[in-house]
Amino acid sequence: MDMNTLLPIIIQVITGVIGGQAVGAALKTAAMGQLPKILGGAIGGVGGAAILGSLLGGGAVDPAAAAAATSGLGSALNLQNIVGGAGGGAILTAIVGAVMGAMKK
Repeated sequence: MDMNTLLPIIIQVITGVIGGQAVGAALKTAAMGQLPKILGGAIGGVGGAAILGSLLGGGAVDPAAAAAATSGLGSALNLQNIVGGAGGGAILTAIVGAVMGAMKK
């Protein structure tokens, strides 16, 4: 696997963990440990970015702009990876927290 394939996934995992940590801090009632927040955020980050990418996927793209954007870090730091990663991580972590909170009752 080359770096152009791996870098977007790394960005998605990192932003997903950030989103998961934010939700975990906001939802004190869930009383989640670090591991569920990290795993929920990471998995949700990759999933959220994939879902957002499929929703935004249909559209005309200027080939010259696409070629310029796909070089290096610029292609990984896009809206899909950052927003999809953080949002997906936050959503999945909130779901895991709600399930864990319901199981404790």
